[in-house]
Amino acid sequence: MTMRLRRRAICRFRFVALRLLLPLLLFLLLVAPLPAAELATVSFRKVFRSSNPEFIEIKVRENGAATCDIRSLSEDPDPQPFEVTSALTAKIFELSAQLNNFRGLDLDTKRRIANLGEKTFRLERGSDSAQVTFNYTINAAANQLLMIFEGLARQQEHLRTLLHRMKYDRLGVNNALMNFESDFNHKIIPEPERLLPVLEQIAADSRFVEIARQRSRSLIERIRNPK
Repeated sequence: MTMRLRRRAICRFRFVALRLLLPLLLFLLLVAPLPAAELATVSFRKVFRSSNPEFIEIKVRENGAATCDIRSLSEDPDPQPFEVTSALTAKIFELSAQLNNFRGLDLDTKRRIANLGEKTFRLERGSDSAQVTFNYTINAAANQLLMIFEGLARQQEHLRTLLHRMKYDRLGVNNALMNFESDFNHKIIPEPERLLPVLEQIAADSRFVEIARQRSRSLIERIRNPK
């Protein structure tokens, strides 16, 4: 009799515990994040000894998160984060797909060409990766992708130079703006709107020479209202 009562008590305890724990388990299942699909990354690297800069590496993930590392080969890696718009990110991955995501690809031209720097496109998704390295190519999709990445590198260089001059060399800001304006005029910069906050800061700050402030205002107007 005692044993039977003990078994009933244990069963009753298990039943009550299950009723109490079941809602909690269901709640945890609902709020727990589902494992996200691994985001792919397309990267561009250029190594060109004795040039300025010697090393460029840009990585763009499918969500637009990016890093840029521009330096000499003797310096330590220093990738800086930045963002790429969804439209440009989609274009980068579209061109990568046109190039078979760099798998089994030969981009180098067969003609004898001077050394223009070793360039590498690479796609990574989890443990899977593929890449292609070349000096010079006539492939249209590859050249379009190359222009985007080199443009992003120029864009980040201009931003870095302007921020440095604003802090340490205010008289040199106008010269930095002229260099940016030249690339902007030649449509080299993929996303010039990324520099708007810096241009607005220069335009509004009386510590900078008036010609730099005027150039900033002009660039702001042209970026916001392209013809």
